[in-house]
Amino acid sequence: MALVSGADRGLGLALTEGLLRAGWRVFAGQYMADWPELAKLQQQYGESLVLVPLDVGDTVSVRVAAAEMARLTERLDLLISNAGIGSREGDLESGLDYAAIENTYNVNTLGLLRLVEAMLPLLERSTLKRIAIVSSEAGCITLAHRDSGFGYGMSKAALNMVARLLFNDLRPQGYTFRLYHPGWMNGYMSGSKGTHGDMEPEEAAVPALAYFTGDREDEDRLALVDYMGSEWPF
Repeated sequence: MALVSGADRGLGLALTEGLLRAGWRVFAGQYMADWPELAKLQQQYGESLVLVPLDVGDTVSVRVAAAEMARLTERLDLLISNAGIGSREGDLESGLDYAAIENTYNVNTLGLLRLVEAMLPLLERSTLKRIAIVSSEAGCITLAHRDSGFGYGMSKAALNMVARLLFNDLRPQGYTFRLYHPGWMNGYMSGSKGTHGDMEPEEAAVPALAYFTGDREDEDRLALVDYMGSEWPF
């Protein structure tokens, strides 16, 4: 049993489809009820795909989703925290939109914390107890090269800290973690589909799923790993 947040399109949709092809039963966190792709997948995979309304930026939405999942399954083996947004926040010269920055942080950072807290009872009943977190090189403080994008960079750096704290707390209880930078892809971070990325979401999902579902030699060490298998300092 797996849950993918932000499953409507982009990487989340590709991860969902990849899991279904591999034989998983998937709960797809659906933020955009009018987006048709998940419904098409459901027609193809039937009961193996369950659509769950989910806005990780809203605590009530996350708790309602967890309650609905608990009604339908006894356990959750794999939680993929994928939902994330970019921010159109302006700049120092023209003025920053602090509401946009706060919203980016709310979704990208607190969204993970909400998900893990709400799904913990289901994860606790699994033998895998796997938490996979989609992060970014934008959250690597020591290698930061950008001079803008405050909301996104700050939210991903804070996300990495949330991952570290969760790891410290839950690893002794048998949980395993995957912190992952998927690369620059033609996703929907800014609302519309990008065109300047290095790969399509369907391509990016292949190494991501291999990492999320595979074993690591050292589960007692949290590492930020990218799609090439390289580690990033964070």
